[in-house]
Amino acid sequence: MTDAASPVSDRLDSLTSWNADWSGLRVVVLGLGVTGFAVADTLAELGAEVLVVAPDVDVDRARILEVIGAVLVRHPLDTVPDEIVEFAPEVIVASPGFHPDHPVLAWAQSGSVAVWGDIELAWRVRDKVNAAEWILVTGTNGKTTTVQMTAAFLAANGLRAAPCGNIGVPVLDAVRDPGGFDVLVVELSSYQLHHLPKTGPGALHPWSSVVLNIADDHLDWHGSPEAYRAAKATVYENTRVACVYNRADEATRHMVEEAEVEEGARAIGFGLDVPGPSDFGVVDGILCDRAFLDDRRSAALEIITLDELDPHGLAAPHVVANILAASALARSFGVPVGVIHDALGDFRLDAHRIETVAVARGIRWVDDSKATNPHAAEASLRAFGKVVWIVGGLLKGVDADSLVAAHVGRLRAAIVIGVDRALLVAAFRRHAPELPLFEVVTDDTEAVMPDAVALAAAVAEEGDTVLLAPAAASMDQFADYGDRGRRFHEAVGSMLGGEADGDSAPREPLPGA
Repeated sequence: MTDAASPVSDRLDSLTSWNADWSGLRVVVLGLGVTGFAVADTLAELGAEVLVVAPDVDVDRARILEVIGAVLVRHPLDTVPDEIVEFAPEVIVASPGFHPDHPVLAWAQSGSVAVWGDIELAWRVRDKVNAAEWILVTGTNGKTTTVQMTAAFLAANGLRAAPCGNIGVPVLDAVRDPGGFDVLVVELSSYQLHHLPKTGPGALHPWSSVVLNIADDHLDWHGSPEAYRAAKATVYENTRVACVYNRADEATRHMVEEAEVEEGARAIGFGLDVPGPSDFGVVDGILCDRAFLDDRRSAALEIITLDELDPHGLAAPHVVANILAASALARSFGVPVGVIHDALGDFRLDAHRIETVAVARGIRWVDDSKATNPHAAEASLRAFGKVVWIVGGLLKGVDADSLVAAHVGRLRAAIVIGVDRALLVAAFRRHAPELPLFEVVTDDTEAVMPDAVALAAAVAEEGDTVLLAPAAASMDQFADYGDRGRRFHEAVGSMLGGEADGDSAPREPLPGA
């Protein structure tokens, strides 16, 4: 943050348009991943002086930086590089992974150098093609699915909608797309939200926003549950039309109550129970809107039934919650319920999200590798009956003890993988000493899933679900959660050797379906 009375601060305050004078602005970009490269490319196009500092460098990106006129410094960033000090930046743009107390960010704070994230920069230059409205989505789990659904609903109504942000497409790329968009549906991580100001020229003013749920996660990064929740709550600030919250998660309601929103913004609840006026919910197996209709005190609009969702794998309770949240966001933008109904008929979850891999010998094999924290794993476990649970990985400082305690009653057995096995094994022995418990002790990535699948096949019984829902990050043994899921698919396929029943296999009934 810069001195409010300084010429530098005055200039930064003026940078609220693509057409503002960005020329010669000295900016350090930390990191050269997908986000860092988009930041550097944008700033170079604007005419800023750009110094990129990164510990790891992609050769192709490095070559492009040279072409566009940015300067690249390879540095481990364990200290403040001399090149940054000599450059005397007016702004530092940090990629999302940089910890708040990183040496460079601490140096910037001590010297009153402004620190932005890529989201603030994107908001400031959002008018390059046309100033699209922004809909913001965050939460511990379900963000990507909700973003994809919301964008699909908007697109089905004839709007140019782009899912972007933490979903994998930098917001800056969407802002600079020459075709332009009507709406950006932006997935925001707690890392990105941490750097966002709540007031001033860099503060976002979204059309609508949602915090889907809150559970302890990324505590090793934020330092405390309170800091993590405070970052998530930023998404509601300055919302103009609808603050969507989870009725089953009191923390999200409190966030809405405490947020400074624009006059006229409404609080819209969603949940799996019967909705009240101004809510979305479920009545007798029907997903309903009681928020965006004139007679909401005595009537509701039908969106879709659980029976219609089930054949598409969309009837698990946590997926239904995501559908309700996405519907609320789309309805806030005027999308008719009939359009949402028809769009859901074509919607499919991404790979590795409660994805049925195979059904053979009466046993369902399900990949939910995307369940990278206990909250996500709990939602996945609740979607099935008797479970052989493949769990474990990098717990990121989160205690999984309560998750184990809550679900031992539904478990046939547990198979523990990953670097933090000891913590999970201790929890199982404490809460379910009689439960069959197995450890995959190999450090060979190639062998982890074949070993886990073989152990699961040995204990699973007809009617069971073998569920990969690790409740942990994957980077201890795999490239990412997708790699972990793909290896699970391959191991199941190899083990079954063509025995899978195929698409004609009957689905297990889901709770509430």
